[in-house]
Amino acid sequence: MSFKQITPEEAKNLLDKNEGYLYVDVRSQLEFQKGHPKSAYNIPIKDFNMAAQMMEDNPDFVEVFEKSFPKDAKLIVGCAAGPRSYMACQILEQAGYQNLATVDGGFNGKRDMFGNVAQKGWAELGFPVENGDGGEKGYPSLSKNS
Repeated sequence: MSFKQITPEEAKNLLDKNEGYLYVDVRSQLEFQKGHPKSAYNIPIKDFNMAAQMMEDNPDFVEVFEKSFPKDAKLIVGCAAGPRSYMACQILEQAGYQNLATVDGGFNGKRDMFGNVAQKGWAELGFPVENGDGGEKGYPSLSKNS
């Protein structure tokens, strides 16, 4: 594993430095629409299948990523708590991406088995959030390019 695990605070600091880092949210389109880090892109690793009423792997995940970002892009990958972004980084690393960081705690934060906060997430820390599909950075737009 050559990608980094970072906290939401570290992710925000990297974005604030204006050194070319981009935040990619790999949560479902519905989760993304309800709130996401400001200026984030959305490429779901799993998405909700309305007909089946369950989450399913996104078969176009890598293809849409490759059409959207060069392999040397500086990418911060986040999800709700960390597991999906970690999985996404593993897949992207195998696809040749070299500068990846997964956000441990993600957007919603991590809880222990008793429901206590183990790691605050982006939203709980009060970092800039926006709602909606993300326009040109949202999955409907990005997936059209693939």
